[in-house]
Amino acid sequence: MSVLNFFSLLGGLALFLFGMDTMGNALEKQAGGKLQTILSRLTDNPLKGFGLGLAVTAVIQSSSATTVMVVGFVNSGIMQLHQAIGIIIGSNVGTTVTSWLLSLTGLEGDSLFITLLKPSSFSPVLAFIGIVLYMFCKSEKKKGVGTILIGFAVLMTGMETMSGAVKPLANESWFTDLFLAFSNPILGILAGAILTAIIQSSSASVGILQALCATGVVTYATVLPIVMGQNIGTCATALISSVGANKDARRVAIVHLYFNVIGVIFFSTIYYTLNAVIGFGFVNESASAVGIAVIHSTFNILASFVMLPFSALLEKLAMLTIKDDKKPDQFQLLDERLLSTPAVATDRARVVTCDMAEVARMSLLQAMSLTHNFSAELADKVDRQEDSIDHYEDQLGTYLVKLSSCDMTLADSHSVNTLLHTISDFERIGDHAANLCKTAREMNDKQIIFSDAAQRELGVLEAAIQDLIDRTITSFEKNDMTEAAKVEPMEQVIDDLVRQIKTRHIARLQAGSCSIEYGFVLNDLLTNYERVADHCSNIAVAMIEVAQNSFDTHAYLGKIKEGDEAFNERFAKYLARYPLSKES
Repeated sequence: MSVLNFFSLLGGLALFLFGMDTMGNALEKQAGGKLQTILSRLTDNPLKGFGLGLAVTAVIQSSSATTVMVVGFVNSGIMQLHQAIGIIIGSNVGTTVTSWLLSLTGLEGDSLFITLLKPSSFSPVLAFIGIVLYMFCKSEKKKGVGTILIGFAVLMTGMETMSGAVKPLANESWFTDLFLAFSNPILGILAGAILTAIIQSSSASVGILQALCATGVVTYATVLPIVMGQNIGTCATALISSVGANKDARRVAIVHLYFNVIGVIFFSTIYYTLNAVIGFGFVNESASAVGIAVIHSTFNILASFVMLPFSALLEKLAMLTIKDDKKPDQFQLLDERLLSTPAVATDRARVVTCDMAEVARMSLLQAMSLTHNFSAELADKVDRQEDSIDHYEDQLGTYLVKLSSCDMTLADSHSVNTLLHTISDFERIGDHAANLCKTAREMNDKQIIFSDAAQRELGVLEAAIQDLIDRTITSFEKNDMTEAAKVEPMEQVIDDLVRQIKTRHIARLQAGSCSIEYGFVLNDLLTNYERVADHCSNIAVAMIEVAQNSFDTHAYLGKIKEGDEAFNERFAKYLARYPLSKES
């Protein structure tokens, strides 16, 4: 093999791996949050899980990526081990799609139809269309499609370059002897497993094998064990990813390994037994790219057909390998494994933030109730929830900063920015709930009971606060901008009610019907309620501003308060809904 051919081989391999990585990442990015939606449809039906795993892997062209996502889901507690097994099995079949695409490079014939199917015919066209979409279209979706086309064209170009570069190896005796040695089942399986473990992709290693078929030296006797080994080697990614995860997440990786190891043992036993008895005629024939795709698909489909009915046994085997201990598993709120798929990580971060918001809402409502009917047990619960909310903020803040540096779609970028702007406000709402709890303890200890008039006024204000917090969190969870626009008028109503109650309290002080000590407690309550309303406003404004790709909060608030007719109508409507009783 000449130096020129060697450099050509290296260049082709580089283009091939780069194209595969570019296309796969672009496909994941375009799939967006749909991956999370599909894979999070928890089901106890292994067949449905198999279909989900097959579909997702066929889309993103990587069983390793699917498996890593599933490990992350199980480690986060949003999927259970038995629900993940069907997806893992399906991913092995889904990854065979790539080998069929790559087999197009081996097509032979002079007919127009065959010529058009050859990558050398359509790759330049796809590359041109892709670069036009990428460079001249403003739509992010079109740019993404352009990246996929460019990646695919580079992948196919690399495949063709490799195939051309390795053809002279057919005349090299060492190369012929090497592949003759790999026809030994054990050596072939080891070679396939090691190569795939190194490059972390069975699709890529199968593609390299398909390119080597151009030499005519590679026979089916060699291909069969290597392909089986490649299926074992692809488990390395999930095994590495599961390091540091909880027991069930590690079991997912073990299930992936057991599925392929058992499949190899089953498939090779049947094949070599039948070959010894019958003697397959194709064994010593030169393998083709299409033939490798057939073998790759046949192995995975047969293994899935045999193993899927015994998914419960796979689960038990994994549990025997990684045994339970007395220490309970702790699920991670956010798993960094999902950062490799930013769309999924973004959706998961949003789910966790919604959980945080619900804890903050519940904590606030419970704290408000304590000012009327104190319970030491409930007060302790509010304090514990405040610690939990702080933990949410710490975890989300760190995770979102890491996520913001990833390559993601504009919609996901907006979502991450919204979360970064709002988690501190949810945390502060939790702090104010704890402050209300502290004030409620003081009222209980000192036996402070407000006058009937003050209690009625606080009842109106608290009803408005509950309305406001419900609107805010509902709009956040549903990403509803129309509902978010209703928060600021309600916040102005809260401010107006607080001013009225303070004015009435001063009048009662002057009349001698209320003490200064009671006034301090009332002022603490009003201050915390007003601050809660401010944070609700911050959350809603952040949602609206990020959606509009603008971050000038003061300008936005000034604009809607100065002459926005819809704002004024809503303010008047909500103010009439929460009137204070007439002063005596």
